[in-house]
Amino acid sequence: MASRWLTGLKRFILWDYRRGSKQYDIMVALILAFIFLTPRDFFRDQPRAQQAVMLPGEGGSNVFWIEPELLANVPEDQRRARVEALMKSQAGGRRQVLLRIEPIFDSEKEIRGYMAFGRP
Repeated sequence: MASRWLTGLKRFILWDYRRGSKQYDIMVALILAFIFLTPRDFFRDQPRAQQAVMLPGEGGSNVFWIEPELLANVPEDQRRARVEALMKSQAGGRRQVLLRIEPIFDSEKEIRGYMAFGRP
């Protein structure tokens, strides 16, 4: 009895059933149930909000990290105004003068974000 149970467990783990058999269909149903019925919190996989963050600056200047998605569809000539609006919202409504924007690249030369330098 125990060897029969171990044989069944071995076949289940090694996926040793013919396609279209009842056991195969049960295994596929269990996998699909796991994929679609497991709550997102189980994996701690939450969508990340698009954001701009104010970082500590030196000498009275402010530095902002801006996610690339926030500027993805913004034309080049409107990018400066969009960055200034993001800086203002992160600085508590105080107006910020944008000095420069620098794209930050990863090792594959893809944009990971933007650093915006400004002053009040």
